[in-house]
Amino acid sequence: MDDEKEMMDFLGIKSIEELFSDIPESVKIGGLDIGDGIDEHSLRIKAREILSKNKTSFDMPIFLGAGVYQHYIPSGVFSVASRSEFYTAYTPYQPEISQGMLQTLFEYQSYIAELTGMDVANASMYDYATALGEAARMANAINGKNEILIPKNLQWEKKSVLRNYVKGLDMKIIEYPYDSKTGKINIEELKRLINEKTAAVYAENPNFFGVIDENVLKIREFGNFVFIVGINPISLGLLKPPGDYGADIVIGEGQILGNPINFGGPLLGIFATKMEHVRKMPGRLIGMSKDRDGKRAFVMTLQTREQHIRRAKATSNICSNEALCAVFSAAYLSFLGKSGLKKLAEINMGRAEETRKMICSIRGYTNAHDSLHFNEFVVKLPFEEIKVHRFLLSKGIHGGYLMNTWSNNSFPELGNAMLLNVTEVHTDSDIKRLVDALKEVK
Repeated sequence: MDDEKEMMDFLGIKSIEELFSDIPESVKIGGLDIGDGIDEHSLRIKAREILSKNKTSFDMPIFLGAGVYQHYIPSGVFSVASRSEFYTAYTPYQPEISQGMLQTLFEYQSYIAELTGMDVANASMYDYATALGEAARMANAINGKNEILIPKNLQWEKKSVLRNYVKGLDMKIIEYPYDSKTGKINIEELKRLINEKTAAVYAENPNFFGVIDENVLKIREFGNFVFIVGINPISLGLLKPPGDYGADIVIGEGQILGNPINFGGPLLGIFATKMEHVRKMPGRLIGMSKDRDGKRAFVMTLQTREQHIRRAKATSNICSNEALCAVFSAAYLSFLGKSGLKKLAEINMGRAEETRKMICSIRGYTNAHDSLHFNEFVVKLPFEEIKVHRFLLSKGIHGGYLMNTWSNNSFPELGNAMLLNVTEVHTDSDIKRLVDALKEVK
């Protein structure tokens, strides 16, 4: 007997349509016009045809950074992270069958803690912006105060997420200015804004402009508040870790550690803190213990902070964390090693500086900030931002981040300006194409 007929006979129906008899006729459609089925080979050809409409970084050099960055990822990273026990793993509530994932997440945490100079790191947040929101909430939980100071030159998306995260706590967000010449913190104005209501001060190094800001190292001296530092993890191959200058919480974007850009996601929020604050830290935490036979074993630890136990009183509502992205990052850092990370940071910083000088030698293009940069820099343009962007696209080049067109006009003081990013994947030929194209804009 036909399987379909046998099932319908068992259910007492004469057609498949009877299964949907409760749906009003007024909302039904007559089917989808998707054509007849095709064989797998033909489907692959069709899919390639559709995908060819997209332009990838292999088709055009991309100098767009501003949070998501293209770096070279060793094939070994994909080989490790694509193993089925990692690729299909879910929340490791049962440690006896999750030792591989638990150990990898423990190693990821260990790498991040060492990199940032902090005592402990969690097994990741959703992204940089949500890590900032969680850090602000954690600061409020630590000291009960309700004001957070953030830099004016902060990416507008982060500001938006932060506002949403602290709204229920009635926290007040206060922006402190930057020096227009250097792009660094106006340290005296920041010091003036700190008071007894200050729950936290947030600063980035390097900041949104790509500027390396030594003023961040002085902030801890200004009072009793939670000091939150945002970082580019690759820059820590060269720069002093925030733990060395008094940070209480360190956050950042871990996508650049071995995760592909994937149309901008998924991302990986870095979050690390001091041991004294660990019970107020959001997210999952993996610890090393011993099993009943005395052998090393890994477990989810301090679970009473988490929502599957504390429900509404949990430190955060993060559940399915970015565990696979953390696996990629752990593999990437292990392949790179300490010397490899330092060399990578040097290459990024050096190539960005070379590119900045070449662009600023073109008539009409000027350096926005007289400072040392990491791998991003802002250039003031002699033409409208969108005009330069479209011209570069016509030349097969994706330029940088349009500082006002794409940021709700957050930086009117810069006028027409572009934030450009350079990494180790940009060849001399790529950079020459960019510079030559900028010379042609009229």
